[in-house]
Amino acid sequence: MTSRADAARPAAAPRRRIPLLALYAAQLCSLAGNAIALVAVPIIVLQQTGSPLAAGVAGIFATVPLVVGGALGGVLVDRFGYRASSIAADLASGVTVLAIPLLDAAGLLSFGALLALVFLGGLLDAPGDTAKTVLMPDLAALARIPLARAAGAQSAVQRTATMVGAGVAGALVALAGPMTALVADAAGFAVSALLVALLVPRPAALRGDRALESDEAAETAGSSVQAFIAGIRFVWRTPLARGVVLLVTLTNAIDAAGMTVLKPVYASQVLGDPAVLGFMVGCFAAGALTGSALFGIIGHRASGRTMFAICFVLAGAPPYAAMALGAPVEVLFPVLAASGLAAGAINPMIATALYSVVPDGMRARVFGALTAGVAASMPVGALLAGVSVEAFGPGVVLAGAAVLYAVLGASPLLLRSFDGLSSAGRAASVVDRDDEAEAVAAAGAPRSAAEAVR
Repeated sequence: MTSRADAARPAAAPRRRIPLLALYAAQLCSLAGNAIALVAVPIIVLQQTGSPLAAGVAGIFATVPLVVGGALGGVLVDRFGYRASSIAADLASGVTVLAIPLLDAAGLLSFGALLALVFLGGLLDAPGDTAKTVLMPDLAALARIPLARAAGAQSAVQRTATMVGAGVAGALVALAGPMTALVADAAGFAVSALLVALLVPRPAALRGDRALESDEAAETAGSSVQAFIAGIRFVWRTPLARGVVLLVTLTNAIDAAGMTVLKPVYASQVLGDPAVLGFMVGCFAAGALTGSALFGIIGHRASGRTMFAICFVLAGAPPYAAMALGAPVEVLFPVLAASGLAAGAINPMIATALYSVVPDGMRARVFGALTAGVAASMPVGALLAGVSVEAFGPGVVLAGAAVLYAVLGASPLLLRSFDGLSSAGRAASVVDRDDEAEAVAAAGAPRSAAEAVR
């Protein structure tokens, strides 16, 4: 006979992997679209204006929204729900991207209109990306997959998306022009929204998405500004998060300069073929995908700040040094792939560590604050690159980027806040030796890990 206590005890939830796989597929489609735009938009600007400075201005309009969207997006995602925010952001982003080739076909695409659409699209991307990022731990728990492995798989999906998107962009730019590439970008956003709408469970079925449940109201009480400030305060008081934000903020300025100005100018003016930009991005992404996979299999056991610093230096400095020396594609492509291999381990190390220190109820606002923080310097990097290339030429600027990246990448060896990466690596190794149920339980109890890092 069943007692009342037995009847009240909840039955073990069935293992469900399809929602997690659907999330990965949605990220693949939306991020591949972003990679297409990353290649197509600078080429459109250079074709319209022929000016590196104009490309830098377009880079500002592409990166400022990451700061604004990251600042407000995390709070909005917490308030309206991870799933709903992901769907809405993808649909809106697809519309803004599709508007660019439609206006061009009608002869109405001015440089100002292009900048406005680039700005709006970037503003909508950040909440969608944040929503997908913070959905992952709950779907990993639903699938009973250890968080470290799920984070590694998510990073591999992100790298694959960049590789596929950049390759598609390069091929479409070469065959049909950059406007056709943007049509493919819009299609990717539509597929992403459809996957999440059909295959990711509604909020009531997920432990972490509280958008429609009573306890979510307590989590998001107060104004959006107060919630965002709470995220910033948490980041600043957590040494590992603070160190990551400062490092990535500085290196993102260089990366923004590279993607919006330096690499498009190198492909168009030095190598003489704008379509090469897509294959440059694709080679780096292919190496990063391999690096993410290797990290997920064996690398996490050795993760720590030494490995992090080595990977950071190799991920950033060699490509800029090769371009500064005027490397042809036969040399540049392998260098980019090797640098991508090192870069592939960086995001999983950061993600695993941060998931362990961020409380569940603050995930979206903290990751939103992180997004805003690390994107804050990107507009400055894009503008300075445009001005510097106009004044000194690409060779000098590329050499400076290589040296600065090497110095910044090595800094975790000297900063104690990055000791948290070693703590996260040890925690990940312990989780891998446990069974899957214990791994899910550990993923849901970040407080002790946070105290260990502090």
